[in-house]
Amino acid sequence: MTTTDSATDAAGPVLALMSPLQQVRAGRLPLRLTQLLLGLVLYGVTLALMIRAGLGNAPWDVLHQGLARHLPLSIGEVLIVVSLIVLLLWVPIREVPGLGTICNAFLIGIAADATLSVVSEPRQLWLRIAMMVVGLVGNAVATAYYIGAQLGPGPRDGLMTGLHRRTGLPIGRVRTALEVSVVIVGWLLGGTLGIGTVLYAFGIGPLVQRLLPHAIVPLGTSQCTRNRTGLDRRSA
Repeated sequence: MTTTDSATDAAGPVLALMSPLQQVRAGRLPLRLTQLLLGLVLYGVTLALMIRAGLGNAPWDVLHQGLARHLPLSIGEVLIVVSLIVLLLWVPIREVPGLGTICNAFLIGIAADATLSVVSEPRQLWLRIAMMVVGLVGNAVATAYYIGAQLGPGPRDGLMTGLHRRTGLPIGRVRTALEVSVVIVGWLLGGTLGIGTVLYAFGIGPLVQRLLPHAIVPLGTSQCTRNRTGLDRRSA
């Protein structure tokens, strides 16, 4: 955006396409860092809740669990390794990384392993269902929070937003396509599928799309390029 543009318009706050240095200099950094860290920790906690619910992992976690069955690594450690590999896929779509991208690659895995170490799978079905729902909705809130901090998307979400920008496809559909693809690979590797997997694969994209406008931290009149990623609700 130019210096005369605002970080909001008639449709509400918008994401800004910035270099890593611009992301740090864009202003409101303490608030954005706090929101970023809260979002990442919440993401790790909620994905662990879905795993412990035992009703089907989130699609990427079907992949992580499947890989963990064949590697001497925990699910959180596999998550970190996969994050670094996904970052390599950013190169051809020219997605811009940032501080949040690096934090995402490591903190979510750490938070997930920490949660898994203290939360066990409940016996009662109603509690498992509640845990699954909290995990799914909380995961969407966490995603909107750390993307809205505008410090760089996570590796997987950078892939999502980059493909959205390059292909012009609605972001909800791009997210769903990615989730379905990784769950197939994860299932072939031995990851756990269930109703939670299906609900996540088809529900997370629309949920993030609706929550993101409310989580974006406006940056004022900083020098950056406006990016309306995920804000057009008609694209759901």
